[in-house]
Amino acid sequence: MIALNNICLGFGSRPIFKDISFQINRRDRIGLVGNNGAGKTTLLRLIIGQQDPDAGRIERPPDLTAGYLPQQMKHSDKKTLFNEVRSAFDHILELQGQLRKFKGEIESRTDYGSPEYIEILGRSSGIYSQLDVLDSAKMDERIEKTLTGLGFRPMDFIRPTAEFSGGWRMRVELAKILLKYPDLLLLDEPTNHLDIESIQWLEGFLAEYRGSLMIISHDRVFLDRVTDRTIEVSLGKVYDYNAPYSKYRIKRQELKAQQLAAYKNQQRQIAATERFIERFRYKNTKASQVQSRIKMLDRMDKIEIEEEDTSTISIRFAPAPRSGEVVFDASGISKSFGGNMVLDDVSIMISRGQRIAFVGKNGEGKTTLSRILVGELDHEGELKKGHNVSIGYFAQNQDELLDESLGVLQTIERTAPGENVSRIRSLLGAFLFREDDMDKKVKVLSGGERSRLALIKLLLEPHNVLVLDEPTNHLDMRSQDILKKALKGFSGTLIVVSHDRQFLSGLADNVYEFSGHRITRYPGGIDYFLEKKRLDSLRQLEEKDRRPGKADPGAGGSSGRRAYLEKKDFQKRLRKTVRDISACENDIEDLERQIKDLTDIFHTPERLGDEKESNALYIRFENIKRELDSRLKNWEQLHDELSGLKESSYYSSS
Repeated sequence: MIALNNICLGFGSRPIFKDISFQINRRDRIGLVGNNGAGKTTLLRLIIGQQDPDAGRIERPPDLTAGYLPQQMKHSDKKTLFNEVRSAFDHILELQGQLRKFKGEIESRTDYGSPEYIEILGRSSGIYSQLDVLDSAKMDERIEKTLTGLGFRPMDFIRPTAEFSGGWRMRVELAKILLKYPDLLLLDEPTNHLDIESIQWLEGFLAEYRGSLMIISHDRVFLDRVTDRTIEVSLGKVYDYNAPYSKYRIKRQELKAQQLAAYKNQQRQIAATERFIERFRYKNTKASQVQSRIKMLDRMDKIEIEEEDTSTISIRFAPAPRSGEVVFDASGISKSFGGNMVLDDVSIMISRGQRIAFVGKNGEGKTTLSRILVGELDHEGELKKGHNVSIGYFAQNQDELLDESLGVLQTIERTAPGENVSRIRSLLGAFLFREDDMDKKVKVLSGGERSRLALIKLLLEPHNVLVLDEPTNHLDMRSQDILKKALKGFSGTLIVVSHDRQFLSGLADNVYEFSGHRITRYPGGIDYFLEKKRLDSLRQLEEKDRRPGKADPGAGGSSGRRAYLEKKDFQKRLRKTVRDISACENDIEDLERQIKDLTDIFHTPERLGDEKESNALYIRFENIKRELDSRLKNWEQLHDELSGLKESSYYSSS
């Protein structure tokens, strides 16, 4: 469908693409990945035609329709939400306007047999057929479904788009692009401003989408669910894998290992050649051999590898003083903006060391409660902050609060005066600021670069409580890994507002869901929360079908007999569940003991035996770990089942 042939592009002296070629075929679902600054967004702009290459050719069909969602764009604020999104159907609206014009002429004319009248009838009939093919009767229904899926409420449909924040207006643009249903969708970080439910809706929409798709995203779960091909941009080249993101990572690691080995081998060869040249440069008897080796070095195709292949990055938050046991104690918290109630009589107590995720639809109060906790918003109700609490807060607009007149290095130096310069440079390097980025002005940085700079500022302050509102927006996957690793090592209290399931996985031990102006606590990680929500929905459906007073048309005999049989069945299920939990716990204890025994062996190399024996031990270790994960999941499911049984009226009499 689209072919890129030998594309070259550079900015100044910096090459972005070096002779790259690949094709986008019909129904392709491509994830576009690579470090920030690698050229992913530039590649989308080349494909859409917003930028021309320095060399090479891009072939596009003349009738190709494409939709492009950039990370940042100017918005139109002249219409209501519904009418703005309706503009996605301009071709239908234009046909409907023509049809109204012809209908008016037909009603006003009396020359029924004239050629002009017959021509108008024919053209009207043609438009009716076009509108039928375009399924115009369902236009408004499609708009409503798309807006609802992206998190808008029916009451929002008549609001002017000027009333929405930048993130919500990006949803408006996304809705318009999706409703146009183009041949090719190019989406640059489409999940940045979406909550988990909207992301899940978008996943479903794209699963049914029949066109081609290329997506830049840092949401790995999202990429795995909507793409089956991955293109990586790295050092001016592209690497094409016929696999979704998770499988691509495995294949890419294998290729990187091969590249690194080839690079080291070539470096040894270069060093040996240079030693020969230097040693015999001035000996006449070796002159021809020296010249031959000089030419060989000049002709050699040098292997390049990325920084991450040769360096290991590990950062830690600054040590902070210990806080009191209770960090926040909030009761009866309510907050409205004008007539819009956001939080209603919310209570929450957060203890030292807890790691909490705030999740839920946008607009349900996650950011509002975060700002209340850090003291940025007034409110109704009582909030007590614990002893010796020092809060570090990363807001969604934190990058907008940077001084644009300062340079990158200067910004960090002013944040931590007297801080060791080598540590500052190390931190900047950890968040992908290279040496030639240090003197860049903040005003020329991209959104991702600004977010990374704001996070570095937070790292340099000794806080014992961190409140992070969407910290992964605009961060590439490598930066996310660095941040997540640092947060796992943070010893204080952590509150993270995020829609990124992969980032939250293994990071939070409590999840608070925001819905209907209230919050609900789920003790466990994000994976447990998502699973629990599905189980709860099924349980609620069952309870609805078994509500008191509902007759059972198939039941016979007395109600006492039915009650006896139901209680007997309940007791049987209760006993079985308790037995299964006990057996599961025994299995978990045994598996954990086996893991400990194997770990002890791994820490004692002389006990590993030969290579064949050690490989067998490693395989056994991985199998036991997988079995343990399965049993732990089963244990959680059994406890959920037990909790459901305890809610029964039969439980108290058992």
